[in-house]
Amino acid sequence: MVNLGKVLRIGELARLSGKTVRALHLYEELGLLLPVQRTRGRFRLYHPSAVARVEWIGKLQDASFSLTAIREFLDDVEQERAAPDAMARVRAVFEAKLHETREARTRLEKLEADLVASLVYLDGCRSCQPVHDSHECSECCINGHEPQTQPLLLAGLHSS
Repeated sequence: MVNLGKVLRIGELARLSGKTVRALHLYEELGLLLPVQRTRGRFRLYHPSAVARVEWIGKLQDASFSLTAIREFLDDVEQERAAPDAMARVRAVFEAKLHETREARTRLEKLEADLVASLVYLDGCRSCQPVHDSHECSECCINGHEPQTQPLLLAGLHSS
């Protein structure tokens, strides 16, 4: 656990947050992360709460926010004078991101089902005898295959 009274050098922050020093420099250049002070030797020193800030940036990146979008998001929130208005902006952004995430998950679940169906269908191709040319696969009736039952990911291989 980090001592809240102790400042962190950038290397320590990188180690604790799992990010590279270069990533932290980029966050600073974009105004996403600011050191609390610099030493006489110009070393950046960060408050221990910077670890949570870096993790927050990473979480937003996981949610498909670019670093520029994170900066714009912060600017939008900071422009609001009243806290309820600021949090309403945050809520609206998070609701939209949740909707996007759910749609993406639905697309990925459908893709997963298509891949599984294709792999199951392809299991019958492992024992295909006699060996024939690949262009004949679109008309295959061997091993229980019927051309009209080919999963889309396989049927698309043979259509032009």
